[in-house]
Amino acid sequence: MAAIKSTNTKPELYVRKTLHAAGFRFRLHRKDIPGRPDIVLPRYEIAVLVHGCYWHGHGCKKDHKPRSNTAYWSAKIERNMERDTRNLKDLDRAGWHTFVIWECSLTTETARLIEKLSILRDVQQHNAK
Repeated sequence: MAAIKSTNTKPELYVRKTLHAAGFRFRLHRKDIPGRPDIVLPRYEIAVLVHGCYWHGHGCKKDHKPRSNTAYWSAKIERNMERDTRNLKDLDRAGWHTFVIWECSLTTETARLIEKLSILRDVQQHNAK
């Protein structure tokens, strides 16, 4: 379990590289924001959470049930899901818009995020004129 990373995972790196290539700048794992979101876009007040399907109990094809020590892993994943719910509520209360990207739909959700950010950027630029 010590070899499992919680930051700089492959899905997270994909989202970061794609966002950066699209011209968006962001901060990583800000400690002053509830739940330490993976990616923070302060200009748009958006917190992005990149979730692995297994670790966050998504229930899709990439999510699978462990064959050994099932009681431990089931409880661990349940706690992760409860923490995710709590973090989303805390972010909402703090005024952040959240965007969750699941590992199983990485490319489509990242494209959706970029589309949304592009619209917000256009609106901001239009209002600045």
